[in-house]
Order: sequence, then C-alpha cells, then structure tokens
Amino acid sequence: MTKTKVTREEALAYHLDPAPGKFEIKATVPMTTQRDLSLAYSPGVAVPCEAIAADPAAAYDYTNKGNLVAVISNGTAVLGLGNLGALGSKPVMEGKAVLFKRFADVNSIDIELDTEDPEEFINAVRLMGPTFGGINLEDIKAPECFIIEQRLKEVMDIPVFHDDQHGTAVICAAGLINALKISGKKIEDVKIVLNGAGAAGIACIELLKSMGAKHDNCVVCDTKGVIYQGRTEGMNQWKSAHAIKTELRTLDEAMKGADVFLGVSAKGAVTQAMVESMAKDPLIFAMANPDPEITPEEAQAVRPDAIVGTGRSDYANQVNNVLAFPYLFRGALDIHARAINDEMKIACAEALAELAREDVPDEVAMAYGRKLSFGRDYIIPTPFDPRLITRIPPAVAKAGMETGVSRRPIIDMDGYEANLKSRMDPTASILRSLNARARNAQARMIFAEGDDPRVLRAAVAYQRNGLGKALVVGREADVAEKLEAAGLGDAISEIEVVNAANTMHLRTYKDFLFKRLQRKGFDSTDIHRLASRDRHVFAALMLAHGHGDGLVTGATRKSAHVLEYINNVFDANADAGAVGVTAILHNGRIVLISDTLVHEWPDQNDLANIAESCASVARDLGLEPRVAFVSFSTFGYPVSERAEKMHLAPEVLDKRGVDFEYEGEMTVDVALNATQQEAYPFQRLTGPANILVVPARHSASISTKLMQEMAGATVIGPILTGVSKSIQICSTTSTANDILNMAILAACKVGKLDV
Repeated sequence: MTKTKVTREEALAYHLDPAPGKFEIKATVPMTTQRDLSLAYSPGVAVPCEAIAADPAAAYDYTNKGNLVAVISNGTAVLGLGNLGALGSKPVMEGKAVLFKRFADVNSIDIELDTEDPEEFINAVRLMGPTFGGINLEDIKAPECFIIEQRLKEVMDIPVFHDDQHGTAVICAAGLINALKISGKKIEDVKIVLNGAGAAGIACIELLKSMGAKHDNCVVCDTKGVIYQGRTEGMNQWKSAHAIKTELRTLDEAMKGADVFLGVSAKGAVTQAMVESMAKDPLIFAMANPDPEITPEEAQAVRPDAIVGTGRSDYANQVNNVLAFPYLFRGALDIHARAINDEMKIACAEALAELAREDVPDEVAMAYGRKLSFGRDYIIPTPFDPRLITRIPPAVAKAGMETGVSRRPIIDMDGYEANLKSRMDPTASILRSLNARARNAQARMIFAEGDDPRVLRAAVAYQRNGLGKALVVGREADVAEKLEAAGLGDAISEIEVVNAANTMHLRTYKDFLFKRLQRKGFDSTDIHRLASRDRHVFAALMLAHGHGDGLVTGATRKSAHVLEYINNVFDANADAGAVGVTAILHNGRIVLISDTLVHEWPDQNDLANIAESCASVARDLGLEPRVAFVSFSTFGYPVSERAEKMHLAPEVLDKRGVDFEYEGEMTVDVALNATQQEAYPFQRLTGPANILVVPARHSASISTKLMQEMAGATVIGPILTGVSKSIQICSTTSTANDILNMAILAACKVGKLDV
C-alpha cells in the first residue's frame, strides 16, 4: 500500500484554515427571536434547572450531558513525543474530540489540565463530573495514569476510560479471538508474551486474563527483561501484579514456544530468530509506533504461518483504537452508564471479532481496493466499516445493562440500532471511500492550471496523500516560485511540471488536433496556438494520448469556457451525451442535481438521458439512485407548458426499462420530504430522492449556488460524465480542497464513459 507524506507546512495549514483548531460549537435550538432567548436563558431556563435539582437524572433529558464526553490530558505522554505539557497536547485532544463525533456522533470537548500532580488532576476532573456523561483520559504517563484512572473510577458516577490503556486492549482482544479461531487454539492454553509494561501493555494483559488467559501462561517483559517473582529492579505495584514464578529472564528466552506476542515497546525489539522460535501459527501484534517491533515482512519471511498486526494503516490487521473508544462511549452513554466495566470491553472485543468474520460489504472492499475476507490478513475490521456503529454500541449497551451499570436500560434494541444508523453522516463514508479508491488507482493526474496557488496546493496534496502522481501544466520556474510562496518549496522535486516547451509530444498533439479541427475553420497557426499556448487544450491533449490518467481544470476560467476548450480534443457536448452533475452535501444528506454544465434547455429525451447519467454517477458514489424530475408543479398541477417535459421524461424511462427508481414531475419539497410524499401514495419513490433532474441549466445553477451560499452546503462538481476520458472541471471559487476532491473523482473515474 502506498505510504503518504505529511509535511510540517501541511499539518500547520490544516490546523489553521479555515479557522484555528478542528471544531466549533453550534446551537441545536432556534436563537433568533426574543422568545427564543427567553426560553434558552432567563426566565425559561429556570424550569429545567428546578427539574434537575429535584431529580438529577433529568439532566440527561434537558441538557447535553447524555451525549457529552470530556477528553482530558495533562500532556505528560503525548503520542510518541513525550512530555509536551498541557497546552502542547491540545491539538491531539481536539483530534480525539472530532474522532468521537465522526465515528459515533458523540459530542466531545477537550480539556487540558496544567498539572503533573495526580491529586490535583483527580480533584479537577472530579469537580467537573456533573458536566459530562463520560471522561476519556488521554496521553498521561505511567504510573500516574493508573492512579488517576483508578481513583476517578472510585469517586465518579460516570464512565472513566483511559483510552491509551483500554482501547488498545480491546482491539488486541478482538484480534486474539479471531487468531485463536484460525489456529484452533484456546485462550486458556496459549502462552502470551507481552513486551512493554506501560499503560497499554498492562491493560492488554489484564483484559486477556479476564477473558480466560492463565496468569502463569502470561510472561510480561520490560526494558530490564522478564518480570518474575522476586525481581526488585524497576518494579512497581502494577508490574508486580503480573510477576510469575519462572526461570526466564530475557525476551529472547520468553519467546520460545510462545503462541502470542504483544508489543507496545520499541522498533526492532523482536528479531526474526525470536519469531522462528515461536509456536505453530503464532499471533504477533507489533504495535510500537511509528515503527513496529518487527515488520510483517520480516516476521512472515521466517514464519509464513504467522498472523501479524501492527498499529499502522499501511499493513493488514491494524490495531486502531478508533475501532473501540467511540463505540464504547456510544453504548455507555445511551444507557446512562455509571462506568465502563470489563464485561463491556469484552463485549466490544467479541462484537468486533464477530464482525470481521462476516462477509465484507462491497463498499468497504471497494474503498480498500481489494477483497476483504476473514483470514490471516483480516482478523480485525477496518475503521471505516459502516456496520461498526450498529454492531458495537448495542453489544456494549447489553453488557452494561446485564452487569447493572445502566441507569436507563434500552427497551427497544431494534429501534436503538435503527437510531444508531441514522446518526451517521453518509457523506463522510462516501468521501472516505472515494479517497481509498483513488489511492488504490494511483492515477497520474493532470492539473492544467499550474500558475494558480490553489491548484498547486491541491496537486501537492494529491501526491503527498499517496493518491498518485501529480502532473502540473506550467513553467517550472513559475511553479517553483509559487510553491515557495505557499511554504511548499520542497515539493517542486516531487511533482512533475509539464508544458509545450519541454514535451517531446507536441508534434503528435498538433497533428491529432489538426485532424479534429481542420474542417471547423482552424488552420495550422490556430492549431499551434491552441496546442502550445492554451493550458486547457494542452492538458486535454496529454490525456487523449495517455500521458495522464485524469484531468482537473477550470479553477481559473468559467466552466462553460473551459468546456469549449475541452471540446476541441474530446466530444464533451450535449449531442455526445455529456452531462454535468453536481453533488450537494448538507446535514448528512447527499443530493445530486443535474444538468449544471452542458444542456441549456433539454427536452424530455435529453432529461431521460440526464437521469441515466446521474444514476450512473450515484452508483459510482455508492448511492442507490432515486430520481425526481422536479418542477414548480406536482403531477400535473398547476398546468404549464414549461412543466410538460418534466411530466413526459418519466414516460421515456418507462419505455427504456431502466433499473433505478424515478418519478415526476414534482416540486422539490415532495421530492425530498418523505412526509410530503405520503400525500401521493401512488408515487413510485421508496424514499426521498437523491437525484434531482431540473428543467434547465440555469435552474440547476441557481439551485446549487443558493445551497452553497445560503445553507453552507458542500458542493462537489459539476462532475462531468459521458466523456471517453476522466475529466473534471472545477469552479472558479474552488478552494485547494475542492480541487483535490475533483482530482479524487477523476482518479476514481466517476462519470467516465465506458468505451
């Protein structure tokens, strides 16, 4: 798998733009009128205050407590960077907060406590207890983290969870369950070796013991060797709890005959000789970051029967805490839990293990560019499996209810699972899928406008994200200067700058173009000018001759003008079947609107063609198409000649026998609102439409721009479909990220005509 590159400049820019930090807080209630303010604050707020004072459990009904987690650190063990202090840890804690929201719709706020005194830390967190539904401790060094967590669990009546310990432990446990199934072993029989007796290591071994691993079968090692009974050097009470009676003294000795190795230590701690000495079908979780104790390649070179996992995303079987903590808290919060206990963690591990044994949905396999099926290279689910949200929290909630830590049990578990599914923003999974598909495609992407800093930033991001090779059309000196000004000067050696002055293919390009245009009023001088001086035409010629796999352009000129230039090289017009489809992403919904680029005033046959093109794009994006032909009328009323073609277009599709849902004509509210659709029981859509085919290009343009400017919707497109090569045209208002998104669409060949 291609490794990505993140530079200092990119990381800082990501945290700076469009606003400092990674999240903001928005109101969930109206705040526009004087009455709204009276309800939100004085005097209306007194009513829920009195209700909560009378019954503290009412806080879960009238405040955000029930869906609010604090991510708290003192910065004494930040990632692999050490003690950066409280303020230095804030970007990490903000990152954890947004992961909670992204994966499980848990609201979270980061809190950085400027103290290394455990008692001060404990007291500060304890006093904040009424605010939150749960506490996620993060990046606190051992052994203080053990003291802090244990004391807070004792004095607080909400879940307290140190993710560095227990998140890693849960994923390890899930992987072990499946590795044992593959090898036919039992947990009570296997010999487990742990290297690294810090917070994560101790939590891993404790959870495995609670699942049935025998104390005497678990050998724990630290930098001084095996932790054995009677050892005094470098010991503490948490290590002592796992000391065993043994003659083993070194990791090398401990590894002989071991069935399982868990590493949370350092790069290179395990040798190939150690792996060779392990038992049949060994499980090796080498989780040191960024470099594992031993790489999968090194381990499997000497033991092809080994099942290997790491903490890295570029290897199979990634031990990734994001598989655990969001869903553990989701389940705990939803039963108003007093704690997250071992039974809930084990339930999480078992649910993860079970999910990995099931057939993997096509969209997940598509996202990762390969078929995923249960086996040695797939014992842990992928972090972006959409089923996680509906599988893990219910298992955690059931375990919490069965063990008595629930304040408010869930009665309707089927309804709960349906609610969980509705919480997730489908746009995030679709964008992630597109990114993964693009990374797998490794397309050579042509960026036509190398004189624009936004385009250059997008090109650099495309390459450094491991998506493929960036080919930038421009003059090298100019590109280098603009990259330097953008703080990306070193990127000039990574991307490839191409133009008419340095290509050996110009003659071939001009001959090709002359054959296409010689009977359209173009002479050889015109052809030379087009091919050698216009970047849009030159870039299109590169693509036409296979000197790139996709093209992104349009950031510096209006899309209609760019399309004219593209048509000099490709058939990208209405007669050839080209269509422009714009994706609107807003409030967790995706709606495609068309035609926003090509057809000025389509008739009913054109509209039917547009609908088919939209359906193809929708499926490329992982959506099941539901098309609505929209107008100002619904099923013939009010009567208007302008609406007639919208009424006739579905009849055209009836005759074609297409394999997607469609209906019309109808107003936009009927198309998008399930309640409004109930007024028309005869209509054929099974839910709100996700494709709107509009009467004309001007109405499509007005709709998309209105959504962007007034509603703050994310707009992707127009996506050009129906052309023989993968071409995407940006808008002149595009940001660097917008341009990158269009490059990703081009790399995935979304909308490309199959020829």
